[in-house]
Amino acid sequence: MWDPGQYQRYAGERGRAFFDLVARVAASDPGQVADLGCGPGNLTMALAERWPGADVVGVDSSPEMIGAARAACQRPRLRFELGDLREWQPFRPVDVLVCNAVLQWVPGHLEVVRQWPGLLAPGGWLAIQLPANYDQPSHAILLGLVRSPRWQPLLAGVRLNQQAHDPAVYLDIFAQAGCEVDAWETTYLHVLAGADAVTQWYRGTGLRPVLAALDPGPAAEFLAEYGERAQAAYPARPYGTVLPFRRVFAVARKR
Repeated sequence: MWDPGQYQRYAGERGRAFFDLVARVAASDPGQVADLGCGPGNLTMALAERWPGADVVGVDSSPEMIGAARAACQRPRLRFELGDLREWQPFRPVDVLVCNAVLQWVPGHLEVVRQWPGLLAPGGWLAIQLPANYDQPSHAILLGLVRSPRWQPLLAGVRLNQQAHDPAVYLDIFAQAGCEVDAWETTYLHVLAGADAVTQWYRGTGLRPVLAALDPGPAAEFLAEYGERAQAAYPARPYGTVLPFRRVFAVARKR
């Protein structure tokens, strides 16, 4: 279960990559825009504001996220659908398709993105972004705990997010599909406010499957263990806690 409130706790920091991504999309007057894995919909609304003449749809598999998005929706040409992005099909070819910070949750996501250029109208744009922090303490701490003798019996079936491949992998997929491609990576240095900030960041994303799989007592214990290690790896400074966060981007335009 996703918690829109927890996810939005660091909405400004999470949103930076989205705006850096869509800034490379040079569509002038698209008719159909899709945001796959739209979450609580705040960034989908930014797409609707950028292209007010477009029909914009946000799609997410979480009822909680779609509920929050629909409750906040105030634009007539913007709608939100509950659905699985692996199966989603547009009514007609899409002019802009965005997928921001979602594909790390999709097993075998390369097979999914290979299909997406085929959903685009001629001249259409595809933009994806996902985290790539598999070599960072935040991810290593989580993996170490999940695989430890204390927690492995309780979490053996839990599926953690898979992180991104290198940018060149996405460039190759989209270029072979006949697209012009811009692929890159950025490491953001987020300065997070609040006590145990890194743990609070990951409670909204990477820790979610673990906490959902545990009863309240063990979940609190796991969170405390993660927090102790995270605070040692990311010590608080007088101005906040610095979280380096690497993200991979690809923007493709169909010829």
